[in-house]
Amino acid sequence: MKIPGFIEDFISLLYPRVCAACGNSLFKHEEIICTYCLYHLPKTNYHLTEDSPLDKVFWGRAQLTNTAALYTFNKKSKVQHLIHQLKYKGRIDVGIHLGKILGTDLAKADAFKDVTKVIPVPLHPEKQRKRGYNQSEQFAIGLARAMNIEMDAYSFIRTVDTSTQTRKSRFARWENVKEIFKVTTPEKIANCHILLVDDVITTGATLESAAHILLAVEGVRVSVACIGYARD
Repeated sequence: MKIPGFIEDFISLLYPRVCAACGNSLFKHEEIICTYCLYHLPKTNYHLTEDSPLDKVFWGRAQLTNTAALYTFNKKSKVQHLIHQLKYKGRIDVGIHLGKILGTDLAKADAFKDVTKVIPVPLHPEKQRKRGYNQSEQFAIGLARAMNIEMDAYSFIRTVDTSTQTRKSRFARWENVKEIFKVTTPEKIANCHILLVDDVITTGATLESAAHILLAVEGVRVSVACIGYARD
């Protein structure tokens, strides 16, 4: 049943609808992110580029099929604010919405048309219990819906609760994550082209470690995608 306009207006007074990127009020036809931000947020379009800056992050480190990043990530930017809303403010709708945006683009890209499964980088169960959700899983849900493929959050788990990666060196980040993941059901991912997703890629250490575990399963190929790529 459609809510009458005056009731919608009253609800908006109590719970104002604002853009998750800039904080300005949304118009009725806008969802999550305002039209201005949608057009001005720094999309990378790496999925359309051979040997992109994100591809090069993993050269010699992990044998990835393709890489994709929705936005370029910079500190104190609107992209950082979006991810902060998703990660710390309970805005799971932001993650799903961003996943749909990137997923719509990837569904049109030849390099991603044979992806069969989306797998989010898992949180340790204790950390996920405290937060209430895995932000990367919300992004994965949106990607999978837009690409019309399966999202699998059960076949790949984190077995060790690592310390935060913030302010660690590249080597320290690798040491922090090199043996923390496990495939629980290899038969469910064998011979799949997996899209492994995370919220932000900086050094790529987490995704590198995760990709090596997944690539050890027979016939698996791995591509990666993220909301934001933090270029040096």
